Order: sequence, then C-alpha cells, then structure tokens
Amino acid sequence: MYTNKVLKYFSEPKNYGQIKNPDGLGKVGNPICGDVMWLYFKLGKNKKGEEIIKDIKFETFGCVAAIATSNMIVDLAKGKTIKEALKISKEDIVKALGGLPPIKLHCSVLAVDALTEAIYDYLIHHKKPIPKELEKSHEQIEKEKKIIKQKYKSWITTENKLHKKAKNKPR
Repeated sequence: MYTNKVLKYFSEPKNYGQIKNPDGLGKVGNPICGDVMWLYFKLGKNKKGEEIIKDIKFETFGCVAAIATSNMIVDLAKGKTIKEALKISKEDIVKALGGLPPIKLHCSVLAVDALTEAIYDYLIHHKKPIPKELEKSHEQIEKEKKIIKQKYKSWITTENKLHKKAKNKPR
C-alpha cells in the first residue's frame, strides 16, 4: 500500500494550483491510466545571481500516486537551477516519498516528464540551448502525447475546455 508520506502528499497538496504567465509550462499524460499533469514554474535569482526555480505548482488529474508524485517533484525542484532540476529522477521521487507500490511507479515517471516538458518549454521560448538528453526526452513525450490524443480525443477536447474555463475564472 501507500506510505504515510504518499498519503500526506496526496491529501495535503500544498503546491497545487496554477501560476499566471509561467516561465515554463509542462503538460503530460499517461495513455494507459489516463493521468494528466500540468506543471508551472517561475524563475528568480538566488543570492549568487543564478536563475533558480522560485515558484512552482502543479495541477494533476489522477490517482493518489499521481498527485503525491506531482507534489513531491515540485518540492524537489523548488530552489534549484534548471541544470539541477533536470537531474531529478523518478528514483529521487520514489525515495523521497518512502516508496510506491510497483504498479504505481509510472506516476513518478510522469512527474519527471512534466518537469522536463516545463523546462523544455522555458528553454524554447527563451531561445536557450536545449541539451541533447532533454531533446530526446521531449521527442519521446511528444510521441506519447500523439497516442493520448488519438485514444482520448473527445475527452481531451472536454478537458481542455474545462481547464481553459477554470483558468479564466476570477479568483
């Protein structure tokens, strides 16, 4: 079953929400289980003057493990440089949560993919160099997105409309 930390990160997702005008935005999904994650971040500078992930939030539609891993990757990435954040692995997430059931390990991969896509988005939009490994990861994620779009075409249309409506709703 789930560890106490997984259950806490699921039931008390302190990093849940959107960031207006994010510097990076990643959206990923799993074609088998149907989980969908959005990850948003804003950059700032640390005391050394380096760009770091200053604010980071997620929105996840999925199971306990999907929400917990989303929340954990946000905790792990906050305060890190882009280069440091790219080193966060699924193993780091699982270890920080005290483990996941084997059938739920794919959720940690999804969380890493969401961060990867948000970083890719930032680098592309700011015309910065894309590391070769990041480009390969992005290409694989894009292939998976095509599968998801074909498999869940009508659901995705509805989901995007709901997400857009929620995003434009005054708070």
